Amino acid sequence: TGGHHPAQEGELFNMRYQALHKLGCGAFATVWLCHDMRRKKHVAVKVPRSGQSFAEAAQDEVALLRCVSSMKKKDRAGENIICLLDDFRMMGENGFHILLLRALQLWVGTALASLMGNYAAQGLPLPFVKKSLQQVLAGLHFLHKRCRIIHTDIKPENILLYVGDKTLQKFLPDVVDSSQRTDAGLKGPGGDLGNQLEHCDLMNIEVKIADLGSACWTYKPLSKEIQTQPYRALEVLLGLDYGTPADIWSTGCLAFEMATGECLFDPRPGKYFSRDDDHVARIIELLGKIPPQIALSWKKSTKFFSRPGALLRISRLLPRSLGAVLAERHRWTPAAAAPFVSFLLPTLEYAPERRASAAQCLQHAWLAG
Repeated sequence: TGGHHPAQEGELFNMRYQALHKLGCGAFATVWLCHDMRRKKHVAVKVPRSGQSFAEAAQDEVALLRCVSSMKKKDRAGENIICLLDDFRMMGENGFHILLLRALQLWVGTALASLMGNYAAQGLPLPFVKKSLQQVLAGLHFLHKRCRIIHTDIKPENILLYVGDKTLQKFLPDVVDSSQRTDAGLKGPGGDLGNQLEHCDLMNIEVKIADLGSACWTYKPLSKEIQTQPYRALEVLLGLDYGTPADIWSTGCLAFEMATGECLFDPRPGKYFSRDDDHVARIIELLGKIPPQIALSWKKSTKFFSRPGALLRISRLLPRSLGAVLAERHRWTPAAAAPFVSFLLPTLEYAPERRASAAQCLQHAWLAG
């Protein structure tokens, strides 16, 4: 941006970029599909909501994205992250607004979640699951080791599809030029592009990690409340200091959901217990009793436990192993389930320091099989 005044930068932005359609809207920002009239390319523009807190969060995200862009020049694994193209300061009612411009290139402008909606009954094909997880884990290794960044919100909605298949590229102009639609992404089951994706080779689709809006530096966590509930790591649930292993827990949850079409943990509140209570109970049912030396060392242990390993508000648990869940609920054979369980369990280790790193996950035999 060259240090222009915010008013000048706003004028420059309006002269260069033409808004076409809204790609998505979240709690903190709206993302628009725009045409870069100078480069003759489409870009995605992230516009933070009005307010000082949103402007400050956007500045934090710009700093993180600039780090990613800088390190990307030294490491090809950075290709697995949607990167900053440019940023503009804008004068708004409550302070500066910052617009983050990401290169749209060939991605459909939709999240993995939309594609998963078409395969909810049986999960995505395993070859595509493995390829996608390799790209997610390579991106996380880049963030964790090269950039010293914790993403803090790995979930299907934050994994974007990148289209390299010419069969799909021809559908993009219809989406871009349509004046009937307000969202240019997939619509999930029954959506136009969603139906097209079902009839093409998924292996021609790549994925990229997006949205560093809630990310933080490994040496400077910004918030205690991170991650979307079903993907929230146990240490975060129980109030322990977190680090990069929290992203790996979320990735394990993502892997299960991609492969089966069902959330690994889908906690719900009850009459006498909270959603967090149910979440901890479901984790114990699936992964076993939390060792006392771990349970009692965590800051919120008294919130969940009446004594070492005993939950305070939920007494009746129904233990089931990951292998049993895959066999009974999803009809996986033991031969198919065993290597997948072997991949998942290290991502779900209770003690963060014992949890597999992104690099270790990438070396697992199941991903290469």
